[in-house]
This record gives sequence, C-alpha cells and structure tokens, in this order.
Amino acid sequence: MKKKILISASISFLMLMLNTELFAQFTLTGELRPRSEFRNGFKTLHSEGIDPAFFTEQRTRLYMDFEKENLSLNITLQDVRIWGNANQIYKTDPSLNNLSEGWGRYAFNEKYAIKVGRQAMNYDNARFLGNLDWAQQGRSHDAVLFTRENPEKNCSLHLAVAYNQNVPFEPTNISGTEYFDINNYKTMIFGWWHKEFEDGKMSLLIHNDGRQTADTTMANRQTYSINGNYKLGEINLDGEFYYQGGKDVYKEQVSAFLFAIHGTYTTDFTPITLGFEYASGTSLGDAKNKSFDPLYGTNHKFYGYMDYFYVGNYHGQAGRSMSSGLIDLHLKTNFKLGEKSGLAADLHYFASPAKIYENRNPNNDTYGSTLGAEIDLVYSLALAKDVKLNFGYSQMFASDTMEAIKGGGGDKSLMQNWAWAMIAFKPQLFTTAKE
Repeated sequence: MKKKILISASISFLMLMLNTELFAQFTLTGELRPRSEFRNGFKTLHSEGIDPAFFTEQRTRLYMDFEKENLSLNITLQDVRIWGNANQIYKTDPSLNNLSEGWGRYAFNEKYAIKVGRQAMNYDNARFLGNLDWAQQGRSHDAVLFTRENPEKNCSLHLAVAYNQNVPFEPTNISGTEYFDINNYKTMIFGWWHKEFEDGKMSLLIHNDGRQTADTTMANRQTYSINGNYKLGEINLDGEFYYQGGKDVYKEQVSAFLFAIHGTYTTDFTPITLGFEYASGTSLGDAKNKSFDPLYGTNHKFYGYMDYFYVGNYHGQAGRSMSSGLIDLHLKTNFKLGEKSGLAADLHYFASPAKIYENRNPNNDTYGSTLGAEIDLVYSLALAKDVKLNFGYSQMFASDTMEAIKGGGGDKSLMQNWAWAMIAFKPQLFTTAKE
C-alpha cells in the first residue's frame, strides 16, 4: 500500500512540475511515414524482360525537443525498414536504426549561439546543403555550428566545421587518422551569410569539402555561391550561381559551375514557374573535372522526381564519377483542387551540355544534346491536421543520348515510369508548452 501511495505521489508531483513555469519546455513528436513505390524505369532506363520493382519502405521517428532559457536540445531517433525485410520471429534485423539528429544548442545572448552534434543542414533552397527529407533516412552532419543572428538588420551569419573518422567507438590505436571506405568528407568548413530585404533576399556561401585520397593526402574542393530572390511586380524572380574549384578525390583539378534562374507568376488559378538551369559537365578528353557536383543538396527536388541525375546516380562518359552535366528547362504548376487538396504538375526538358560520343569513343560521331523529357504529377490531400496523403506518377520520354550516358542496356522505346503512394502521420504526442 505504501509503495502504491509513493508511486501515485511521485506521478502527481511530476505532472505538477511539468505544468509549472519553473521548468523547461519539453515536446515529444512522433512520425510514421510508409511509402509504396512501383519502379519501372526509375533512376535509369529498364530493358526488355526486366520486371518492375514494387516495395514499401517505412520511416518511423521520435522527435524529442527540450528548451530551457538559453539551452536547446534535440534527439531524433529513427527506424527505416522495408516491409517484410525481417522474419516475423527474429533475433537479427536488417533495418536501419540510428540517431537521425542529436544536438545541443547554447545561446550566449540574443545574437550569438553554438550548436554541436549530429544535425540536419538546410540552407537557402537546399540546392547544395539540404536535409534530404524525401529520402526516408534523410541526411545529417556531425559538426559544430556557430551562428550570429541580427534581427534588427535582418541578417544572419553561420560558420560550421567538421572532422570525421570512421571508427565505431573510441579507437584503441593511438596514431593515424585515415578516413577511407565512406562516401563522406573528412573535413568540412563553410560560411553562410544571409540578408533579407524589403523586396527580396540574398545569400553568400563558401564551402570547403576535404576528401582523403588513396595516398592519405587531402583533396579539397571549394564551392562559392550567390543565391538571390527579388519580387518584381507580379513576378517572383530567383537566381543562383555556383562555382567549384580545387581538386576532387582523384586529385584531378576541378573547374565547374551551375547557373539557374526561375520566374514565378501567381494567377488566380495556380502559380506558374518557368525555370532554366545549367550544370556544367565533363566531356571525353577534358583535362579537368568540369562536372558540377551538388554534393549535399536535396537533388530530388530539382532534377525531376525520377532521379535520373545526381541522386547518387551516375550519368556521363568521362569516367569515374564525372557527369556530363545537365541543362534543365522546366515548367512547374500547383493547382488547388479544394480546401485540403492540390495537384502539382512539372514538365522537364533535359539536355547535355557536354558532347556525347557513340560507344564512348571521341573519334566517333556525337549524339544530339537532347536527353529527354519528364512529366511529374503529385496529388496531395490533408486528411487531418497531422495526417497527409500523397500520390505521385512520373513518366520519362528518353532519347538515344540518354541511353548512351546511362549505359546498362536500357531501352528508351519501352514504357519508363514510376508511381508511388505515401501517407504521413506526424502528431504531437506530448508537450509542456501552454496553448
């Protein structure tokens, strides 16, 4: 009896503490996001006799957020699995169970703060640094981030640094810092400056990506960018320019760039966006690596939803990981079908800025520059505040040039399509915050 009284009193006391202003704010949010996919030419052209793929992948996350005075803490646990990928009675599980984010932030004052730990980085339009939320596992970095915010001048300055090692626990060896067999930087440093104006905004980024080469020396690739947005009457304009220099992991000199410009006009029926993007590429025989690499961006957002380009997906003829670049002329719309539903429709025309040769031989004839066209449709419906449903369908119309840069014996004359359905539950499970 005394034990029951003690437990009851402890629970009552805990609930009392959580509802007083003397204690920190704690929020617990859950997420469950299964997505089924039908892949019949996704990422690359399929060929005759190859059966389409179909599977369901699910992400389950638990977000824990803590705030008290100048301290913030986030711990995000996740499980990513394919339905049926484990026995019903099992002692081993092939799914991904890991820490998506785990960071602490301390604000020295209203302007200066430091954020340390595993964290997602999502800057500007996520072209170069994005959290990759479309992928069930997402993307995060182990880094130290210093921030300076100046609300009076609508200005931000962020500086980050990272140093990576591939040992699972504290190493028993006391020498050596080799970092191999992981597709990641060994060192990373970047600075980001952002300014808000009355009719627009502008950002500057300087990023250094350090990779360890086979002889244990470092190859550093630098990326410089300017990203801007300006409202010109009824049209919203945004543009960006990136330049990359330095060396890649194969110690080859890099000289690459990306240019993009978009204009959005909002009608009474739908916003209409017309965009042009040019990412430089490498041709056979080029002495330098001229392929622009978006590195840590959310590429699924930009280059067509079928992920034929840049999403861990090679396209080129120059060898290694060098791409032939990409020209992307696109038209995007989003129709509002009801209070809680909408239909997004995108049309892409893709072309290669680099020459593509027959049989990958520079002495042979070249193909045309056109790679193909892609149509992407996404239907969205908010079933409830914390429940969203999406259906997607994409179709690729490829050319002979696409067959040449993708390789693998794909057949452009076959139906190349992709369809998916996803439902996302993300309710707030508990919070001490007052309404």
